[in-house]
This record gives sequence, structure tokens and C-alpha cells, in this order.
Amino acid sequence: MKPSAWYSAAILLAICSGCRHQSASSAQPHSTATGSAIVESSGGKQLGSPGATLAQPLVVQVNDKQGNGVTGALVTFSGVDGAAFDPAQALTDSSGQASTQVTLGGIAGRYEVTASSLDASGKPFVLTIVELAAGYEQRLGFELDQKYCARCHDSESSALRVSNYDNLAVKPHPFAEGDTLNRLSDADLTAIIGHGGPSMNKSALMPPFGSTLDKAETQALISYIRLVSEPPYRLPGVVYARQ
Repeated sequence: MKPSAWYSAAILLAICSGCRHQSASSAQPHSTATGSAIVESSGGKQLGSPGATLAQPLVVQVNDKQGNGVTGALVTFSGVDGAAFDPAQALTDSSGQASTQVTLGGIAGRYEVTASSLDASGKPFVLTIVELAAGYEQRLGFELDQKYCARCHDSESSALRVSNYDNLAVKPHPFAEGDTLNRLSDADLTAIIGHGGPSMNKSALMPPFGSTLDKAETQALISYIRLVSEPPYRLPGVVYARQ
């Protein structure tokens, strides 16, 4: 065999061997048990950038009818708008949990992802989780929230700040509290942020930030509030099609 022919044959053999190895390693996991419900353990409502992999894995747990974790149940992760999962399918571990790394699509906004499994009859049960992709303006709003707002509007303390929420006689609304904040227009929120609570007959404990934040920063903060709202914020006067 000529050297060139031998080299070509060796390359072909290596490629075929790699294909067989890839096919074996990408085999679908096989379920050995079933549950009846699936719940989120951690990793939901994370804030990331469009096209980026979220910092924390999404972890879910499959439970039986008694609420105990099920080992060996197959969980399938899926989503729309370009979201990707690694892995897309996984078996639950000894605690009944399965995890995946979520990569967001390339457009800013809310991403609904699902984790599903099958019960003993083969019927699927599904959990929907929201992840958030923040564009430049919303990311700026998040940074402003952490710098000026979260100390009072977030009841949980963090490694970087101690929450003042419990010390306030009138409790501030968390920014995700859509049932209340969605009723306020952008103009209403601009007035409250710029001139304080009394400008909209709200609590005087909300101070004015008009001399601290400029117009663009105020709009960025509002954009962030709209992004994290639960239920989702809907623009007034806009008709949304059913999905």
C-alpha cells in the first residue's frame, strides 16, 4: 500500500472509531423508576445575559405520591426561543434530583423552560420554570437595584448587604411583586423613584432618587422591574396571543 493510501485509510479508521465512540457516549439514559410529581430544588429565576450559560445549574426533584424522592426517573429538559440544556435528559440521583446547565437564547427577556417525567402509566407530568435574560438596560437596572434599592425592597440579606426590610413600618414591595407593581405605569414609577413615595400617595419611607439617578438610569431600573415581574408585565393596550 502506498504511503498516501495508508495515511488515508488510517484517518478513515480514526474517524469511524470516533463516530462509534460518540454514538455510544450519547446514548439516551434509560429510566428505572417513575414518580408522580416534579418540583424545583434550585436554579430558577436566574438572571443572565442573552446567549450565556447561567451561573448555577437548574436542579429539580422527582417525587412519589408520598413526597419522597425517586431514584432513576428520567427527566427531560426543554424550552423555546433558543434555550439549550446540558444534558437535555438525566436520571435522578439517590436523592431524586436531576440537574442541567441552561444556556439562554440570544434575545433578552423571559425564558420558560420545562422539566418533565413520566408516571407509572406513561403519562407525563411537567414543571415550568422561568429564567431571565437581561439586555444592557436591564442589566444596568439590576446593578442599580443592588446598589440603591435591594437593601429595603429585598427582605433577604446577602453577603454584600444586610436587609433593612424588617425595620420598616411600611413594607416596600419586592420588585418581582407584579400583582402590585404591574398596575403602575412607567410614568408612575418614574415619579415614585424620582420624587419619593408621597408623589403618588405612597409611604414617605420611600425617599426620592431624582438627584441620584438620571433619566436613563431611572428607565433602566424600570426595565429591570418589568423583567422580573411575576406575573409577567403586559403593556397596557397590547393584545397578547395565546401560546
